[in-house]
Amino acid sequence: MELGARQRRVRVLVCDDSPLMRRIIADLLAEAGFEVVGYAGNGAELVERVRALRPDVVTLDVEMPRMDGIAAVRELMAARPTPVVMVSSLTARGADATVRALEAGAVDAIQKPAAGASLRAWQPLRDELAAKVRAAAVARVRPPAPLGAARPPGALAERARAATRRLVVIASSTGGPRALAQVVTRLPSPLGAGVLIVQHMPVGFTASLAARLDAGSALSVREARRHDEIRPDTALVAPAGAHLEVVARGRVRLTDDPPIGALRPRADVTLASAARAYGADVLAVVLTGMGNDGEAGIREVKRSGGRALAEDESTCVVYGMPRAVVEAGLADASFPVDAMAIAIVEAVARGR
Repeated sequence: MELGARQRRVRVLVCDDSPLMRRIIADLLAEAGFEVVGYAGNGAELVERVRALRPDVVTLDVEMPRMDGIAAVRELMAARPTPVVMVSSLTARGADATVRALEAGAVDAIQKPAAGASLRAWQPLRDELAAKVRAAAVARVRPPAPLGAARPPGALAERARAATRRLVVIASSTGGPRALAQVVTRLPSPLGAGVLIVQHMPVGFTASLAARLDAGSALSVREARRHDEIRPDTALVAPAGAHLEVVARGRVRLTDDPPIGALRPRADVTLASAARAYGADVLAVVLTGMGNDGEAGIREVKRSGGRALAEDESTCVVYGMPRAVVEAGLADASFPVDAMAIAIVEAVARGR
């Protein structure tokens, strides 16, 4: 973060119950230019250490004794909101806990190597960890608020259910799991022609995200499969590690094409292909996130006559992706996240 002509190093606190893991993570952060200001051995110590040391960012293990990462995030957000990057194992339990921690207010997550992995296995993660900590350092975190948002009025929802042509494509990144929980769970089913979701996450975690959204939604929410059908009662989540393309009205496919700007899936791919298949019937929605993914794809959506909505800066964890769309003059309107579900349903119901 620049302070005039000088640059202050981002200050990080590392929380993990393993002394070895604390040392490894601290060394990686130090190599990347961060200042590690302290440690916590469990979630119960975390708030006290954060209050004393006032770090810019916390890295936090998901699975710990006494107080797990989910409870620690909730307590920290209530006591002294601080950006958190979760460090998670790739297990079913770890992935679910990570998504729950992201819903509770953590900014991002990184997958750590399997237990017992050599120190060499950690080295390739340094750049990813550094990028996520830098992004977290400029994120806006707030005290916890209810995830619930206003539901669309019944008459409006009925009109949206009757719409059969509109395709909704939602793109999100940093802070996205919590935003998606506020938006997707408030959408009626069926909704237009269907919903596609592109959320940047580590490989292995999008299935847990889909399951969490499905549990609270009228729509059926699941990961997209390789050759899948777009349905008005279903939201398909692009699996981490694959691009999601619309190949025709009602059909998608997954591809292993190379990452674009280090992202796979990339929302631009999904949006541009949706514009080709659905033309003016695409509604693009960009929620909180770092970078500009979505801008190029929405440019194609607009050229085809579709519409675009952006999350308002006031509720974004990181106002990057929405800012890019707004500043390019591509957004038809901006809404705070708790009003986005109503805005989507109204756009689908109106057909514009």
